[in-house]
Amino acid sequence: MSQQTPVEPVWRPRVTVAAVVARGDQFLMVEENIRGVLCLNQPAGHLESGEEIVDALVRETLEETGWRVAPRHFIGVMPWLNPRHGDVTLRFAFAAEALQHDATRPLDAGIVRVLWLTREEIAAAAQRLRTSLVLASIDAWLGGQRLPLAAIGRLGATGRG
Repeated sequence: MSQQTPVEPVWRPRVTVAAVVARGDQFLMVEENIRGVLCLNQPAGHLESGEEIVDALVRETLEETGWRVAPRHFIGVMPWLNPRHGDVTLRFAFAAEALQHDATRPLDAGIVRVLWLTREEIAAAAQRLRTSLVLASIDAWLGGQRLPLAAIGRLGATGRG
């Protein structure tokens, strides 16, 4: 009788996108209901299968806020360990420009309202932030962290490895 080697679980971090959208000294935010708790977050969400990362940013921002945006810069990849269940999320943060708002567009389930808040107002609500990455991405942008969008690869742009 042979012994079976235990199979290691496959590690698959979650991939999300988040938009830092500034208008003057205010940032586009959403108040969302997460398991009965009202949290503040940037427009953000999960990358869907086969979707380009930058396209996910545009889609998520529109779905959560009704704002059409144009991505301008890549801020960076920010890893986050969820203390509740231990999953790792890789958050791709981008700076985007607000172009047009559709106030009649229904917002994603769970989104309570859309807000424009200053960095100070966001910091004052630190206990309500969805994650520490909300303020970290704003601070990175305010600190001048801006990479070209071309720093993010596109599906099919590279050959098989």
